[in-house]
Amino acid sequence: MMVIDKLIDRIIELKNPTVIGLDPWLDMVPSHILKEAYETYGKTLKGAAMAFLRFNKEIIDEVCEIVPAVKPQIAMYEQYGADGIAAYIETIKYAKTKGLFVIGDVKRGDIGSTAEAYSNGHIGEVVVDGVNFDVFGSDFITVNPYLGFDAIEPFLNNCKINNRGLFVLVKTSNKGCGDFQDLVVGDTTVYEIIGCSVAKWGKDLIGKHGFSSICAVVGATHPEQAKKLRALMPNTFFLIPGYGAQGGTAKDLSVCFNVKGLGGIVNSSRGITAAYKTPKYNVFSEKEHAKAARQAALDMKADLLNHIKIN
Repeated sequence: MMVIDKLIDRIIELKNPTVIGLDPWLDMVPSHILKEAYETYGKTLKGAAMAFLRFNKEIIDEVCEIVPAVKPQIAMYEQYGADGIAAYIETIKYAKTKGLFVIGDVKRGDIGSTAEAYSNGHIGEVVVDGVNFDVFGSDFITVNPYLGFDAIEPFLNNCKINNRGLFVLVKTSNKGCGDFQDLVVGDTTVYEIIGCSVAKWGKDLIGKHGFSSICAVVGATHPEQAKKLRALMPNTFFLIPGYGAQGGTAKDLSVCFNVKGLGGIVNSSRGITAAYKTPKYNVFSEKEHAKAARQAALDMKADLLNHIKIN
């Protein structure tokens, strides 16, 4: 079964199109977790990384039965060097042992052998003297198409060989996205051109639900553009950032979904993982940070289902 079908099956089973972004900063991590990590590893890069890993695991334990996927952002870990990358890899491994799908938010985009190396590491395999290794093990990753098709092709190959998926940046949720994405070329916009390219790249990987494993990132903060893209890309599954803190609402992003309530997965990061620090969830103590995250995830699910009917 194609990986996109497996993800959609889980979304249907849970009635929840939510992905939780695991994007920790040290100021998000409860003090008792930091204290114990620093006592064991010192105030070091490893101490910070191990605090992140414990923080993530506790959240995963609480949400794994109510959400289908998590999305660790590699930059948060990469800044701590090898120890941070180790925590990123261990987070992915742990999430998968709990039945979660993993979208590695890596936004890679380069050409030739460099793209091939990124692809092999994140969604393919690396060969060492005849021995194959699945290094990062993500089910999906995010990629940047700015350099053109030759920056995407190696990833497409590994999607086919290893049954993995891509989320290609099309119309992102950040304020400055229109600087380039909204530029008009001829009688259309850059984001529409990219969207049509993504749909074409994914035409050979369409599964039983009518969606391809070659997917798109389409922000909740631009509902009119998202509506256009859904019409242009009826077989493309969307990763939808921008919900909550960035201003996107469940009503805004509902245009990304079809009449069956399928077609996308909505990201929330700090709004869930740091929920315990907000007034709304102050009934939870700092040591109950993961329970606060669980409640925030349930509240997000309820909000989404007010506008998206999964059937």
